[in-house]
Amino acid sequence: MQNEGDGALRASGVEFMQTDWIMGAIGGLIIGCAGALFLLMNGRIMGASGILGGLVDGSGRANAGERLSFIAGLVALPMIVAPLIGRADTHLTGSLGVVVAAGLLVGLGTRIAGGCTSGHGVCGISRLSVRGLTATAFYIIGGGISVVIFRHVLGAV
Repeated sequence: MQNEGDGALRASGVEFMQTDWIMGAIGGLIIGCAGALFLLMNGRIMGASGILGGLVDGSGRANAGERLSFIAGLVALPMIVAPLIGRADTHLTGSLGVVVAAGLLVGLGTRIAGGCTSGHGVCGISRLSVRGLTATAFYIIGGGISVVIFRHVLGAV
């Protein structure tokens, strides 16, 4: 069995399914369980942008310790796990300016949309929230349009 460089395994001319989906499924399961646990323990939605936004705009002062712990976990856990499972190939740009600009645009988008993928997609859909379902549909459509424009029209990778 050999890997042909595109993630698919091939043996004797037979192509097997790519295995990257397993890591995505495990990650989704972990995020879903964390969202459910956060809701059960705190009675609030685990939306990362709302948790961070409450620290930035001051509306989350009452539970700032909890918010800071959550953000610290988001930053620290990948640093702890990465040496154990190896570095992920993200195809991220080497330009710090592009990364900062992208982060600021994502932050702006989450404020305009009233939440992020973890709040709307994971927690909103699981609660059958019309707002969450609508936001999720629009960001998936927006992502699809972006892929078509950047990959197929402009020829970017």
